[in-house]
Amino acid sequence: MRSPLRIGAVTLALALTGLTTRGVAQRAPIGAAIREFVSIDAPVVALTNARVIDGTGAAARDGQTLVLRDGRIAAVGPSATTPAPDGARVVDLAGKSVLPGLVMLHEHLYYPTGPGVYGQLGQSFVRLYLAGGVTTMRTGGNLNGFMDITLKRRVEAGEAAGPSIDATMPYVNGPNQFVQMTDLRTEERARRHVAYWAEEGATSVKAYMQVSRAALGTAIREAHARGLKVTGHLCSVTYAEAAALGIDNLEHGFFAATDFVPGKKPDECPGQGRGQQTVADIDPQGVAFQTLIRTLIEKKVAVTSTLTVFELNTPGRPLPPGLDVIVPQLREQFLQNRARVEGNAQSIYPRLFPKAMALEREFVRAGGLLVAGTDPTGGGGVIPGYANQRQLELLVEAGFTPLEAITIGTRNGARYLGLEKRLGTIAPGLQADLMVVAGDPSRDITALRNVETVFRQGVGFDSARLIQSVAGKVGLW
Repeated sequence: MRSPLRIGAVTLALALTGLTTRGVAQRAPIGAAIREFVSIDAPVVALTNARVIDGTGAAARDGQTLVLRDGRIAAVGPSATTPAPDGARVVDLAGKSVLPGLVMLHEHLYYPTGPGVYGQLGQSFVRLYLAGGVTTMRTGGNLNGFMDITLKRRVEAGEAAGPSIDATMPYVNGPNQFVQMTDLRTEERARRHVAYWAEEGATSVKAYMQVSRAALGTAIREAHARGLKVTGHLCSVTYAEAAALGIDNLEHGFFAATDFVPGKKPDECPGQGRGQQTVADIDPQGVAFQTLIRTLIEKKVAVTSTLTVFELNTPGRPLPPGLDVIVPQLREQFLQNRARVEGNAQSIYPRLFPKAMALEREFVRAGGLLVAGTDPTGGGGVIPGYANQRQLELLVEAGFTPLEAITIGTRNGARYLGLEKRLGTIAPGLQADLMVVAGDPSRDITALRNVETVFRQGVGFDSARLIQSVAGKVGLW
């Protein structure tokens, strides 16, 4: 166990974690617009008698004190030998757990509001994400343009309450039917698209289902030249082809893989249904799947699990949490979609959903980097914050232990983003991005639903206040 560090030894703590004082983040700024959501605001905070689940996969440690100073974790150790500094704001967390804030990599600031149309709900969504314990998120797709980038900047400036945002640019896609998506059918258009949005402040790239190999390869090269990573929800391009082109991440576990479709034509999407049929039939131990995951691991391609959005296509599953915060019209729209799912006797999902879980498990067993997200699209019902907690519950259902699921939702996300020396786990010197939960999610993952306080850069936000501020209004803004 790491020795307790005195508060005056912040420089030493940073050195131990490979950081320098030059890169130290201060406490998150608090503007007038977010002041009402802040419950803990002090230069030094001591969280005492807490259960610490550090995100590394290590067993929970009871009776711990965490000292937060100027946005960083200054000390972690047994409460008996780690005193609260003079003048610190002391918070007794007996019976409660402290975890790293969630780092979620397939989130959106939009939601289905009509046939083929998505409403831009960024201002309410960022509050819900933060309330649910998400302190860093990637918007895994952008149908607006500047909203994701603007909200990223406003959160950083203390003008909006939300997680730190890795903001994707509008989708890189080929010919498509979406009224909110462009067509980048040439390599030059793909290059100019990535270059323009990177200059405007986007920090990540997302490719979509109809993109060609040539356009995707160009987008990857342009992004990598600018230090940006590229992910994709693919169909026209197979997972193996994308890995060969240098993609960094693939979305939706293996639900979207078209590698196994017989007779698939290059640069043509055979349809999600055909792809999913072959995934439902694939043998996790078979040569075809084992060859694919070896390719992904060798090419260092991460895979994002988004079980939440697919659970809602599966008959017999429970209703999702959080429906009470959305406007009645959207709730009714989701329930109608849900009724159609329940009435579909031909649904492939009773076979596909558990198979996709097994494939994700096999990918991790082989050494692959699995990260997590939720994807608030589909037929609705994936509600930010609530769904992030549910995603970890589904990982446990898929066969991961609670500690493994927490690691996937925290450290693994930070590792993918290249931020693991700054956040994603709990240790002296790291950024104080934390969540406080009633109960013990290392034993019962559903305790994650009991988030009380979320710290972003050392500032504590009240989860209940954030939710109340948007309850019954989500769908308007």
